[in-house]
Amino acid sequence: MKFDDGMLQKLEKLSMLKIEEGRREEMIKELEKIVSFVDVLSELDTEGLDPSFSTLKKGTPMREDIPDENPEIKDIILKNAPDAQNDYFVVPNIIE
Repeated sequence: MKFDDGMLQKLEKLSMLKIEEGRREEMIKELEKIVSFVDVLSELDTEGLDPSFSTLKKGTPMREDIPDENPEIKDIILKNAPDAQNDYFVVPNIIE
């Protein structure tokens, strides 16, 4: 897949990111490398393979779902947030 500036602009809009003008060509080349790497996977013959294959013999180990009611967890998480108010994360508006 070939990337151009138009595709990069679409990706910027979808990801809500802004790529600096000086890094646009470099980013296009990196995206092309990533997509070509993933394209190699399409060459694998997966015919007849079970899509739910797992290396675990008995599947995912289950555990009992027990809620943890530690009141300090909320404070620990919120103190690492860039901005928090009234026990909630504050994020910039994305809808105009």
